[in-house]
Amino acid sequence: MSAQHEHEFEAAPGLPEALPAGEKILWQGAPDWRQLALHAFHVRKLTIYFALIIALQAWVLQGQNPQVVLASIGTSAMLALTAVGMLTAIAWFASHTCLYTLTNKRVVMRVGIVLTMTFNLPLVRIAGAALKPRGRGCGDVALQIREPDRIAYLHLWPHARAWRLKSPEPSLRCVKNADAVGALILQAWRTANPHEAVLAQGASQHGPSSSMRDPIAA
Repeated sequence: MSAQHEHEFEAAPGLPEALPAGEKILWQGAPDWRQLALHAFHVRKLTIYFALIIALQAWVLQGQNPQVVLASIGTSAMLALTAVGMLTAIAWFASHTCLYTLTNKRVVMRVGIVLTMTFNLPLVRIAGAALKPRGRGCGDVALQIREPDRIAYLHLWPHARAWRLKSPEPSLRCVKNADAVGALILQAWRTANPHEAVLAQGASQHGPSSSMRDPIAA
């Protein structure tokens, strides 16, 4: 397993260097930016939070000068819209600068907006996987790395399984057709690990891992 800073030149999209002989690309994809904004940057929850705060502010200010009330609520609404807009923009950039690649040997994650990094995750170093369904057919596929390998959570975020701070798990966030992607990863893992019959799989992002012989399931 390795991580490196991206160079200006890519041998192929998402790959810092040409694939060696015998290695081929099975799938490439990127996060859906709308789902990433909702589930990684929580813009929906923040919008509801700000709406409640503004409603509370309006209730507290009732009976005062209407111009003062409108000015105060307008300022709060503008700040709330700015915050939500900035997070949505970051989600868009995070999606459009990211590319996940699955080969028959590894998973490659090119991530980062300003400082772009590439993480190479050999299939033989992956111990488990978990699928978390999202909306519109999207989902997260989290990968458990064998010890002692480890990638810092802050280096991965938002491409990391939520709340796994002690043992961070790289995650393909909000990818389309997540069920099919999970099945492809499982098939590639079995081919790369012929002496291991079972890939440990978690039921959800908040559930325990368990050994399963079926394709990655929610």
